[in-house]
Amino acid sequence: MAYDEYLADRVRQQLTERKANLTEKKMMGGLLFMVNDKMCIGVDVDRTTKTDRLMVRVGPDYYEEALEQKGVKNMDFTGKPMKGFVFVSPDGFDSDDELSHWVDRAMAYNPFAKKSKRRSKRNR
Repeated sequence: MAYDEYLADRVRQQLTERKANLTEKKMMGGLLFMVNDKMCIGVDVDRTTKTDRLMVRVGPDYYEEALEQKGVKNMDFTGKPMKGFVFVSPDGFDSDDELSHWVDRAMAYNPFAKKSKRRSKRNR
């Protein structure tokens, strides 16, 4: 099941309104929005529940507070939560204001985030 194009458009619009240095990458069945060459926010589908969700890089300082909010759980692909990253289910981003909150949180952390290390072509 592919990610929701409408949700991706909503995120893209909000990032564009913030004049983000934006690139997009399709990864893991979803779409990642990279800001300044760093993962910022993404959309995908929860394979268990088949619902759309956001992947948000909130950073370590906001991580615990984020987990207390509506529709939020830790981002866990491998059995170990990724500190500083959360999943947000639709009940946490349905309204434009709620979505804007998560885009703002991701953008607030982006200047402090480290760029991903690029893998050499020999390691692929």
